[in-house]
Amino acid sequence: MMDTGVKPPWNRLPEWVPDAARVYLAHTEQGQSIRALARQAGCHASTVLRQVRRIETRRDDPLIDAALSSLGVARASAMDRMTRKDRDPMNAANQHPAPPDALTLAREARRILRRLCESGAVLAVAAEMDKAVVVRDTGDGGSARTGVVDVAVAEAMALKGWIACDQPARISRYRVTASGRAALNRLVAEQENKVRGFAEAQAGFETGRAAEAGLDAVERDPRARKSRYVLAESPLTALGRRRDKEGMPFLTEPLIAAGERLREEYELAQLGPRSVQSWDRYVQEAPVEIAEGAEANPAQARLRAALRDLGPGLGDVALRCCCYLEGLETTEKRLGWSARSGKVVLRIALQRLRRHYDAMSRQGGDFLG
Repeated sequence: MMDTGVKPPWNRLPEWVPDAARVYLAHTEQGQSIRALARQAGCHASTVLRQVRRIETRRDDPLIDAALSSLGVARASAMDRMTRKDRDPMNAANQHPAPPDALTLAREARRILRRLCESGAVLAVAAEMDKAVVVRDTGDGGSARTGVVDVAVAEAMALKGWIACDQPARISRYRVTASGRAALNRLVAEQENKVRGFAEAQAGFETGRAAEAGLDAVERDPRARKSRYVLAESPLTALGRRRDKEGMPFLTEPLIAAGERLREEYELAQLGPRSVQSWDRYVQEAPVEIAEGAEANPAQARLRAALRDLGPGLGDVALRCCCYLEGLETTEKRLGWSARSGKVVLRIALQRLRRHYDAMSRQGGDFLG
């Protein structure tokens, strides 16, 4: 990273902040001159000036403007702590969400960028809301919500150029950029490398994460990528485009929505302790002992309830296709089923899953988070 020569409080900014944004904030918030920043960075003043102007022109984007404001507040808070000054509890520092750290950004970006790579997907951001929602066009005039993320994370993604909005409005719609797709490939590759390294270091030790085992298989055999819908879309989306003899979709939108809901629960559940992340065992009939502290993540309890309601067979195919993003052919081979039987079982599983979530809704438990 370029040495911008900023003063100590700016070093407290998250490490994901782009160099150009650091220079811009040092100039506009800290008051350092263009020539001083250029001398400290060892470059020409025109280079720093272009960086500052480029960031300034991007402030028309509401997420970028909010991100820079939040980072400015973070710098002010750091200076207050260093000088031990009392802060007014009603000041601007309490009006902006704290910027995410690098690990949080990487984890959430993998989840949200995957969703945005699906056909017809956008990230909807409403003014003065603390959450952003990924919405996918279903192709028949409807839409389906496929993900939710904190606005602070969305701001970071916009500042890094991973998402962009063509026409900012009261409700702005962001799409993934080429840089975002490249970043997703890099983040997924980094995750795969970490998983492979952990498996090699713990040879003979059960990690309890079947999804990570699948990543190891992909690394061993690049052809396995063809059976996994890592970036573009899920198996449900592909099946939703298939038509029967009467021209009706093989999977209706409510069934796809139920599968997407299970996938969302799975992704949220992955944020909890490792000891409860071996989800295959929850589709078995025998009860499974829950590790201490597992209930700290409500999504884990909801995911366990859904898988146990489906039971063996239906739960297996739903878990592999909806959560692990395995292709149907791979799922059929791993479960020892005959060819082309998986899609029928999957549809039955989604029908059962939809009834499960409908029952949860009637009981007042139909909430993500």
